[in-house]
Amino acid sequence: MADPVSAYPYETRMNILYPAMEVIDEKAIADACEYKWFNQTLCKVNESVVRMAVIEGEYHWHKHDEDDEFFYVIEGELLIDLEGKTVELAPRQGYVVPRGVVHRTRAPQRTVILMVENAGIIPTGN
Repeated sequence: MADPVSAYPYETRMNILYPAMEVIDEKAIADACEYKWFNQTLCKVNESVVRMAVIEGEYHWHKHDEDDEFFYVIEGELLIDLEGKTVELAPRQGYVVPRGVVHRTRAPQRTVILMVENAGIIPTGN
């Protein structure tokens, strides 16, 4: 069976970039990003990870059967499509998508976000 992450046209890096007790420079990573859809795991906190994404365009519809997902906008605008509604997030706003809820994220222009989720989550969904 193919790796569920590499089967999609997104640059998704699951490696933990920063160990504990190191300064995390999210801005430097975002500024250097050349991808339209980039996701990098920054650090691990207990059994969760903090990921940073630079996105433009739309992700596919998916869900996470066992995991909640938290999105926080640093810059740009994030749209989270749910069945029957769209949530719009501006910088410094966040939103939790509960486990089992079908959703997709979209960004009409370059947007930088943080996500907090279980370390074992498959970003592309179940």
